[in-house]
Amino acid sequence: MSQSSVAVFSWPKINDIALSVADGSMTAVANVEKALSLIREYDNTYHAILSTCEELALEKAKKIDDMVASGEWNAEEYPLLGVPFIAKDNLLVKGTETTAASNMLKGFVAPYTATAVQRLENAGAICVGKANLDAFAHGGSTENSDFGVTKNPHDTGRVPGGSSGGSAAAMALGYTPFTLGTDTGGSIRQPASFCGVVGFKPTYGRVSRSGAVAMASSTDVIGPITSNTEDTALIMSVMSGKDELDSTTIDSDPNEFRNVSDKKSVTVGVVKELLSDAVAPEIREEVEAAAQAYRDNGHKVVEVSIPTIDVALATYYVLVPAELSSNLSRHDGQRYQYSADDTATLEESYEKSRTSGFGREAKRRIMLGTYVLSSGFYDAYYKKAQKARTKLISEFNKAFETCDVLLGPTTPSVAFKIGELTDDPIQMYAQDIMTVSVNLAGLPAISMPVVRNSSMPIGVQIIGQHKKDAQVLEVASLLEGRES
Repeated sequence: MSQSSVAVFSWPKINDIALSVADGSMTAVANVEKALSLIREYDNTYHAILSTCEELALEKAKKIDDMVASGEWNAEEYPLLGVPFIAKDNLLVKGTETTAASNMLKGFVAPYTATAVQRLENAGAICVGKANLDAFAHGGSTENSDFGVTKNPHDTGRVPGGSSGGSAAAMALGYTPFTLGTDTGGSIRQPASFCGVVGFKPTYGRVSRSGAVAMASSTDVIGPITSNTEDTALIMSVMSGKDELDSTTIDSDPNEFRNVSDKKSVTVGVVKELLSDAVAPEIREEVEAAAQAYRDNGHKVVEVSIPTIDVALATYYVLVPAELSSNLSRHDGQRYQYSADDTATLEESYEKSRTSGFGREAKRRIMLGTYVLSSGFYDAYYKKAQKARTKLISEFNKAFETCDVLLGPTTPSVAFKIGELTDDPIQMYAQDIMTVSVNLAGLPAISMPVVRNSSMPIGVQIIGQHKKDAQVLEVASLLEGRES
């Protein structure tokens, strides 16, 4: 797969970078300086990055180069040796500001590093910056950031998607060889589709959530945004696995992600509910073209039905606000974040801190979540949503009895214009209609960029069975090289 046509720089594959740093033909310091220079030169236009970690990054890079020179570091032991990357700004990186793009956390310096980020750095990678997002990851456009809107690299009048819009835009521009995002209901895959890059959502629990600013604890995942499936597999082999700081993590064999390529014959199920009239015709055409590509390569393609997908969006917007209203209760203005001045009582401090610190979308979701959990409405909404979630999982399991992976669109439309849906939260939420069911079921999924005849990218989504993340990457690899 070629790098996005809008890239301001084209990096080699990650493995090639690590090998070059190990043999001395490339230096970690030069890589970090290149990434930082690209951000300085271009990001005033796109606003994908909230902050850089220049001093810390250069210090780590110099240490790597010194140890390589002394023969202490090599690409086999450190597969990401000297590779710069950007983390979404809801992931903690010790010693750097972590805001989750909200005024509530402005000025908060992380006291420790998120497990996923730490594992990458232990493998030789270097975090050079923090990417913009919808504040607290609440949104699908990165218009809800308290620090300004990120612009789509393919059309600066359009959104990059969200909430990982900054990470996807930075990847499309080629600031670094890979970026990190989080995906609660599609927040890696949807912006990856809008920006024309590869976005992978792992199985729930595959990657530790420790050190991620929580949105909805039962659906949050951390995943990579890259330019190809080979790089995605390498990043996943490093990040995955049990973590004593996150009891929801599952065992993972890093060897399963090695040598990912299309080798085995599989049955691909096209989900008919994901190809409704709500999906733009050109996107349906791309899904059909992808299905034909699998047929042409000897794979079987069948139609499957998952009826509860039709209510997955409503289910998601009951369960997730309920969880986030609980998670955001810790932001009360009394401990480690924004606190309103000139308040006479503790109650007034709570009220003013939250009123001023939280943005409009956060307040909307807190109120919705509190409502569905309140006495008299718990059974009517929350309990019913949990039943729908269980039914959805059962239907996914049944579909996988007849196929290995599922295929559908990532989004119902191409990237929309900045401001187009700002005053219509229902239409904004509907942008997640193709992705939320995967999070509710805890399944792995990937958005792959495909051939386009117009200027805006389109992604198709491949969904896998629980814990079969490597198979998703294997099947997805067949579609590489088909985008223009």
